[in-house]
Amino acid sequence: MDELIQRLSEGKHPVIVGGLQPTLKDLKRRILEMKYVFIKFTDTRGGTDLGVVVDTEATRLDAADFECGTGIIHIEGTLILNYTKVCCIADIDLATFKGTGHLYQLALK
Repeated sequence: MDELIQRLSEGKHPVIVGGLQPTLKDLKRRILEMKYVFIKFTDTRGGTDLGVVVDTEATRLDAADFECGTGIIHIEGTLILNYTKVCCIADIDLATFKGTGHLYQLALK
């Protein structure tokens, strides 16, 4: 297994909403309409900003209020990292755009 994927698959790691100056409105639009978000793992050398294809069935927004910027969202989605298909799981606090996340490797079909 790739070293970076191995490390990010073990335990929970600090993450932030990635991209250029994200807003609540932009994050909500990315999740619901574009189904593509950026999640940045901050505890790697220089940070690892990943583009994640959102799994709308596994992602949970019901504990969050985007209008007030409160609550926690649970994002799940897939991507290819270093030629390996992985799932990214992250829980993000809307008040800070920070949270925790991890990866796990998916089997290729």
